[in-house]
Amino acid sequence: MAELVFFSGTMDCGKSTLALQMHHNHAARGRDGVLFTRQDRAGTATISSRLGLTKQACEVDDETDFWAEVITRRTHGRPVDYVIGDEAQFYTAAQVDQLARVVDELGVDVYVFGISTDFRARLFPGSQRLVELADRVDVLQVRALCWCGARATHNARTVGGTMVVEGEQVVVGDVSGGADEVQYEVLCRRHHMRRMTAATARAAAPSALTLVAAQTPLDV
Repeated sequence: MAELVFFSGTMDCGKSTLALQMHHNHAARGRDGVLFTRQDRAGTATISSRLGLTKQACEVDDETDFWAEVITRRTHGRPVDYVIGDEAQFYTAAQVDQLARVVDELGVDVYVFGISTDFRARLFPGSQRLVELADRVDVLQVRALCWCGARATHNARTVGGTMVVEGEQVVVGDVSGGADEVQYEVLCRRHHMRRMTAATARAAAPSALTLVAAQTPLDV
């Protein structure tokens, strides 16, 4: 039976890489599939992996109707055995409902990939709806790591090097290169709560070492 599967994880855990690998595996067995993405950092209509893999895909916007997309392709002779959607956190709740309908009424396997929570540690609407509707939610096993070496569980946003917890939910980062560039970093919960990024930790290290030295007895 067809199923709707949500592959979830933080940034840097290989979601896009797995999406492209899954597409390759299914296509190699003669299955016909469609790739979708939204607001990939590499540009419009592209799925890109931090490992350097890229693939053309259909760009999703608020007007995209997944049901209509599949029906149109089938009307024109394509079987559409599966759908792969990357950056699914940016899909609307209504679009997730459409994907569920594609699975239930058309028998198409749908595999979507995305992060669950935003830089404020709150669920994206698309991710929330996927958790509510998916036949299965798989947390990716490739662990992203916080700068401290612990498992990264939260996504942090920095603006000009400073971590922020307010602002628009969706801002594409790592692209401008300016002084106020928006960037993202994965952190463990402890350091996300403390707003301590890798840069903040490096800046604090000298003072921390000084404090330790001051507290160390000279005579042992």
